[in-house]
Amino acid sequence: MVAPQRVFVLLFNARTENEGIHTIRIGDRNKVLMFESEDDATRFGLLLEAQDFPEATVEAIGADEIEEFCRANDYDWELIEPGRLEIPPEANVEQPDWQANADKPKESEISDLDRIRRQLEGLL
Repeated sequence: MVAPQRVFVLLFNARTENEGIHTIRIGDRNKVLMFESEDDATRFGLLLEAQDFPEATVEAIGADEIEEFCRANDYDWELIEPGRLEIPPEANVEQPDWQANADKPKESEISDLDRIRRQLEGLL
């Protein structure tokens, strides 16, 4: 079987500084799922959302690019053939390497904004 040139992976916070790729942890190893079918990747992303994951973006990437990424980060990878129903594991990692709410302001930033807002309102 010839390996596909393009695969679909799931990204969180796509195209941000806090972008993360979905992996499955097996023991102490991380594995990236490379879907041959965009529909299958989308279905898997919806199953993740049902497990309270944030919305994932399905991204088309060169298979060789993902394999190189995996080698560089010591990750495993698996090619998911079209029509194969992949189900996310029931247990999830407690703390992902990326932050789901990275774009939200920190608590200290909010209190600073509130203080400034009150000062400005006092001038009116």
